[in-house]
Amino acid sequence: MNNTYLTWIDWAIILLYFAVIAGISWWAVKKKDKDSADDYFLAGRHLGWFVVGASIFASNIGSEHLVGLAGSGATDGVALAHYELHAWCLLVLGWVMGPFFMRSKVYTMPEFLERRFTPKARAVLSIISLIAYILTKIAVGIYAGGVVFRALLPEVNIMGMDTFWIGSILLIILTGIYTIIGGLRAVVYTETLQTFVKIIGAIFVTYFGLKALGGWDKLREICGPEMFNLWKPVVPEGVESTWAPVKEAGRQAWYFNDKYPWPAMLFCAPIIGLWYWCTDQYIVQRILGARDDKQARRGTIFAGFLKLTPVFLFIIPGMICFALAKSGINADIQHRLIDPNTGQVIKEQAQGAFALLVTHVLPVGVRGIVVAGLLAALMSALAGVFNASSSLFTMDFYSRFRPNASQESLVKIGRIATVVMVIIGLLWIPVIQGAKGLYDYLQGIQAYLAPPIFVVFFFGVFMKRLNGPGCLATLITGFIMGLFRLIIDTPVKLSGTAYAEGSFLWIMNNIFFQYYSLLITIVCILVFIIVSYATKQPDYAKIKGLTFSTLSAEDRAENRASWNWKDVVLSVLLIALIIVIYTYFSG
Repeated sequence: MNNTYLTWIDWAIILLYFAVIAGISWWAVKKKDKDSADDYFLAGRHLGWFVVGASIFASNIGSEHLVGLAGSGATDGVALAHYELHAWCLLVLGWVMGPFFMRSKVYTMPEFLERRFTPKARAVLSIISLIAYILTKIAVGIYAGGVVFRALLPEVNIMGMDTFWIGSILLIILTGIYTIIGGLRAVVYTETLQTFVKIIGAIFVTYFGLKALGGWDKLREICGPEMFNLWKPVVPEGVESTWAPVKEAGRQAWYFNDKYPWPAMLFCAPIIGLWYWCTDQYIVQRILGARDDKQARRGTIFAGFLKLTPVFLFIIPGMICFALAKSGINADIQHRLIDPNTGQVIKEQAQGAFALLVTHVLPVGVRGIVVAGLLAALMSALAGVFNASSSLFTMDFYSRFRPNASQESLVKIGRIATVVMVIIGLLWIPVIQGAKGLYDYLQGIQAYLAPPIFVVFFFGVFMKRLNGPGCLATLITGFIMGLFRLIIDTPVKLSGTAYAEGSFLWIMNNIFFQYYSLLITIVCILVFIIVSYATKQPDYAKIKGLTFSTLSAEDRAENRASWNWKDVVLSVLLIALIIVIYTYFSG
């Protein structure tokens, strides 16, 4: 294809997309009767299952998929599909944790901890969550926006800013505008549209990519069985070193980039998955806005089915990009993706694999639709984190200092908080642009921050004897352990420096992040139980309905009435599909 950049037809389609987004946002703003905290932060608690499910999916499918997941497909095949097949975690949210959150009528996850444990636990979790959002979701979103725009547009320079800067700034500002004005209502309804724009766009990329390559069989032939094997990348070459927790200096002891030992993946990945899907404000806020338990549960089941698609919509395109480069079918992609000296994939270039396919295999017009899908993914991810962050700040900090604040003032503070998050995002751009290996670094952050939050929520719901002092001690202990590892990792990841081999800092830095995450989890469980049983038991009357043991007969009857055989059959079908996909990609 001679012209690899966008034509006026593509731009017309993209402008139409933005016009539709603006229209939906305006409709969402006009739909509400008045400014209220319920309406702004939880869309009036009137969302149906379709909107809940589509919004959960759209919030999740963002920059890490456009950049990281497609890039991993180009370098390592289907290896990271393990994370995408955690759709079963959504069933845990819908069937197990969701009813407790819905019953409590809270706005945020830290608020739930306050009701279950203590106000101090709420404050600590709010601080941890806000820090995590700034370091991970906003940072990755901005970085991916710059990568995508740089791949899609010719290099330009306006007022000293290159394509990376211009794209990132436009993305943040445009997303911030409709998030600030419309709140969660505008976010979830635009995300519903964006879900299908993403899926349709990714289907086009996969279809035309396979067409350019010569079909599915050609893809399997060029990539080879290893790239199509979910298990090979996480199975060590030597059984004798299966449980080795520390990377061996100078050796590739593990196949997949020396990062993913299978025992650690087996136990650590579910912890991160359950934390993210079942306790993170970014996701759970969608079901808190549902009309009732039935709509929330069905929304999570719907989102679970949608969650299975990224394996085929993002990983496979990354593999197609690799196959086009390796085979030489597309010389330009080969030039960009393959190092001529080593014949290996250039990992930095692989991060733009999805965008490379967009610019090299799609016909005019279709390219505009897919670019709209790319923008939808980037915008929905940022919109979700902006709204979640404003909810946390407003409801967990401001409302506690101003308990008599009016509904209008809460909404106003929520909008101001969103503006602040937008500004922080803009200030973060130079850090993202200048950092080295930041994407891998951010993957580790979740593994370090997730364990204490996972422990206090899940153990707190299942064990009524666990109390406030135990919760607070667990959060602080886990956060300190995670922060300690981040302080050690940061110089290595951002500047490429290394500690003296064999030293304490070298050992800590070289422990696989999954094993360190498991260590945090074990320590947190012990701290939670020991401190709780060493202190006064909680007042069970105050936590009625917030643990399994304190559910009343009315609570159980209400929960049972919220589902029927259709929900059970669909949930079983989702599990069956996960097993089928695992089986197919097992070499």
